Amino acid sequence: MGYALAEELASQGSEVILVSGPVSISAVHPAIHVKRVQTAEQMLRECLDIFEHTDGAILSAAVADFRPKSPVTHKIKRKEADINLVLEPNPDIAATLGRIKTGKQFLAGFALETENGIEHAQEKLERKNFDFIVLNSLSDKGSGFNSDTNKITIIGRNNKPVEFELKSKQDVANDIVEYLANQILI
Repeated sequence: MGYALAEELASQGSEVILVSGPVSISAVHPAIHVKRVQTAEQMLRECLDIFEHTDGAILSAAVADFRPKSPVTHKIKRKEADINLVLEPNPDIAATLGRIKTGKQFLAGFALETENGIEHAQEKLERKNFDFIVLNSLSDKGSGFNSDTNKITIIGRNNKPVEFELKSKQDVANDIVEYLANQILI
């Protein structure tokens, strides 16, 4: 979804900096500058380095909430069968950017909820200081991850949720950019 958004924004004249974790796709448009990262900490550092120089950000990466506290660089042999995995929180990139966002910037995020989606997304919108949030559907066939299609609902601060039908991710990106232009940037 992030790559589709970057392509749509670039095709409409924006210069885009895409901070990307490991993926199997590439950006095509020449106005997209890709910064590749491997970890949530690296993603946070890249975002902090560039955010103050931008008009805003759309945060679509599904960054893990937790990481192993003591990662290993070697294969763990099967004979070491009694393993305890201790996790620690990853940085909350969205909340961090929400705290430093200025009145001249916009910030949008994504939510994937399995129950009480609108309610949980609205709470996340407030807590992370988003201008709008895109709620992904997991309950509809062809939506969410590992698919070229998605079904979304956009929730803004001052308007009722706007639901969209199942569409290609490129068409969904167009809907999100159109919402951004009409609701936030005017």
